[in-house]
Amino acid sequence: MLVEFENYIVAETIIPIQHTLAGLPGTKLEQIERVYSKAEALMQASHFLDEHTQWQQISVVNTAIAAQKILKDKDFSQAAVCSAYAARLYGLEVLVDNINDEPNNSTRFIIVTNQKIFLQEASKISICFELPHESGSLYRLLSHFIYNDLNMTKIESRPIEGRNWEYRFFVDFEGNMGQPAVKNAIRGLREEAINLKILGNY
Repeated sequence: MLVEFENYIVAETIIPIQHTLAGLPGTKLEQIERVYSKAEALMQASHFLDEHTQWQQISVVNTAIAAQKILKDKDFSQAAVCSAYAARLYGLEVLVDNINDEPNNSTRFIIVTNQKIFLQEASKISICFELPHESGSLYRLLSHFIYNDLNMTKIESRPIEGRNWEYRFFVDFEGNMGQPAVKNAIRGLREEAINLKILGNY
């Protein structure tokens, strides 16, 4: 989901996390003495690691740093808990795959940027705005959806606190922020509305 907030775009994405035990190519499990990774990754693979009580678990800044260390040290007694991608990136061999305690392990990332970047597959847009308290203001604004052939799926109004007879409108419509028709409609809406905000394109 992407949300516009004070000229910034805040994006949320959830990525599956799958840990592996990686070491130098040719490393045998019986050679391992020390395992490096981010503290959270070591905890997320604790069931597997606890089966090897002879291994010393050492936390580092992140899983990529752990993989880099194994490559740099060239020490067969060391291994890293990292992703299969990190293992490939640093020329390591996956010694044991899928060592997560939870098979559905995932992490949520929040990305903040001042660039207008929207997901290509997003197909619904939510906006909110206020209007001048005058006859025909809502009619004129809604005409931008008609002229640009955009399907509005919801409109709601809420009173604005402390301002009698003034309302904030919430509208959902189908489209993507990369489409010319949507860009044209948003441009027209900004001219008609007060405090228009794009709440999300998802």
